[in-house]
Amino acid sequence: MASQHVFLFIISVIAGYLLKVYINFKSCEYCDENWIALNVKGLEEDFTKKLFGQHIASEVIIKALKGSLSNPDPKKPLTMSLHGNSGTGKNFISRLVAQNLYRKGLYSQYIHVFVSTLHFPHVQFIDRYQNNLQTWIRGNVSLCAQSMFIFDEMDKMHPGLINAIKPFLDYSSDVDKVDYRKAIFIFLSNTGGDKISEFTLSVLMNGKARESITLSQLEEELSSTVFNNNNSGFWQTDLIQHNLIDHFIPFLPLEFKHVESCVRAEIASRDKKINESIVTTIASSMVYYPEERLLSQKGCKTVASKVNLYF
Repeated sequence: MASQHVFLFIISVIAGYLLKVYINFKSCEYCDENWIALNVKGLEEDFTKKLFGQHIASEVIIKALKGSLSNPDPKKPLTMSLHGNSGTGKNFISRLVAQNLYRKGLYSQYIHVFVSTLHFPHVQFIDRYQNNLQTWIRGNVSLCAQSMFIFDEMDKMHPGLINAIKPFLDYSSDVDKVDYRKAIFIFLSNTGGDKISEFTLSVLMNGKARESITLSQLEEELSSTVFNNNNSGFWQTDLIQHNLIDHFIPFLPLEFKHVESCVRAEIASRDKKINESIVTTIASSMVYYPEERLLSQKGCKTVASKVNLYF
């Protein structure tokens, strides 16, 4: 009887060990094309069905990713700076890119998100933050050349801190024997959002469609705005002076119809039946400006919480 108990104990230990091995195997991730590959069709479909009112961002980001990732020998890392007011989709579009590039999406060990107020809160520790940031980026790109780094709340980052990563964004085949040219850097910022909103409003007030707005109409002024704004995180930065940011991408303020689309998407994501009366009610509860109620004050930022009141 005792021997039987011992046998069962050994079997349970082995089973537990095999289960751990299986779980570890299932959760593993490798830096190769099986785990990292751009799903262009999937990204295009996500932008069409889930991202609203951002024709410039959709077009530029898809082209930038396709161009950079299809090049076996890029000249530098892909570096994009996304600008616009809160609720216009900057964080959301970063998530969609991650989901269509890495099999594990934002859960990939090769995606690194930095939030200024969380990771770099104290101005007196800038030197330490710079060293830590360089060490983190160097170490992770050493492990996987196609790492992605997302810097959120750039408008709250202390000026000068971001200069620490300049060597990694430059046109160099390697820095201290590490090649950074296949990495991706994405910066998210509210800086320039007011300028973008003013321009968009003037276009709409003149009877033109928002789709008539082009990147060239906003990109240069956007670059100048963030460079000269001491609250932008890019104030007087070497990254802009040396043209190391490939694309300054404006996110336009959303109109009522776009908020309605966000409400429908949120309801659908919960597998609930879409009631157009409720959609209109929720969208109408948002704050718009000017008196003509052309643009949403908060974009789609509070849509989920509003939907909670009905489902």
